Amino acid sequence: MTKTNYKTNVEAVDALVAKYNELRKEIANVIVGQDEIVEQTLISILSKGHVLLVGVPGLAKTLLVNTIAKVLGLSYSRIQFTPDLMPSDIIGTEILDEQRKFKFLKGPVFANLILADEINRTPPKTQAALLEAMQEKAVTVAGTTYKLQEPFFVLATQNPIEQEGTYPLPEAQLDRFMFNLILDYPSFEEEKDIVKRTTIGTDYEPKTVMESEEILFFQQLLRKIPVTDNVVEYAVKLVAKTRPGTSEAHPWAGNYLNWGAGPRASQFLIIGAKTHAALHGKYSPDIENVQAVAHSVLRHRLVRNYKAEAEGISMDDIINEFLG
Repeated sequence: MTKTNYKTNVEAVDALVAKYNELRKEIANVIVGQDEIVEQTLISILSKGHVLLVGVPGLAKTLLVNTIAKVLGLSYSRIQFTPDLMPSDIIGTEILDEQRKFKFLKGPVFANLILADEINRTPPKTQAALLEAMQEKAVTVAGTTYKLQEPFFVLATQNPIEQEGTYPLPEAQLDRFMFNLILDYPSFEEEKDIVKRTTIGTDYEPKTVMESEEILFFQQLLRKIPVTDNVVEYAVKLVAKTRPGTSEAHPWAGNYLNWGAGPRASQFLIIGAKTHAALHGKYSPDIENVQAVAHSVLRHRLVRNYKAEAEGISMDDIINEFLG
């Protein structure tokens, strides 16, 4: 039975820390390594955000989302994005039933956790159908609006290698994702562990640690966490540094960026910092918590110019300079 009737917010945060540690332990029984990816994904879910995950094929992205869905007790859908995928394949469609009345058949978007695999392989019209659902938490078909079940979380993946036949997400649509995470190859020791675990013929079935009622409760709790003015000012100034041509811009913004991040970045920095702080047992975030989520929040909101590419200056190099 889920418990959400804590006496104080401090007691509730302590309970969240215990749940978080249990979640990490259970996920680690299936997923080897990728500690930061797991942490940032859980931060995003608890912050009511969505994640864009960039990584080459074969790095267990599907297994990661499936495992997180199981430990959180949530329904799960995987949508493979292809060039011929239609919006109705995502949100659903109306059909005539036996009584010749229109009946709405729900699409795979009607789940708690959605894995949008290779989202850049489908045309903009189909991408937009999912992005609208992410923003509005609802879909509209034939003039009728259908609410999506909460909690609702989208993890979209992109393959950074194959660019042929892809439709990159426009910057305005990228902005709807809270985090952009880079999934890298496992270390040598981690890969040895992966090979040992996956070639013995037995699969570990993760247990449910948290349920939807608790997730919704903790999502609301985290919004109530107080933030001092100096932390808010730090986050807003950090975002202002990214905007070329403004009085607050960092010199690197003028040298290496075409444009910077909007106000949504400042909002996500604070929400992410609150969640990061709470998961590490703090009752209010500090500047270090903002810095802990800064790369994930800013990475997809800044656009490098040709000079940055020519000089081999990566997006993370630029963000590191802003963090200074």
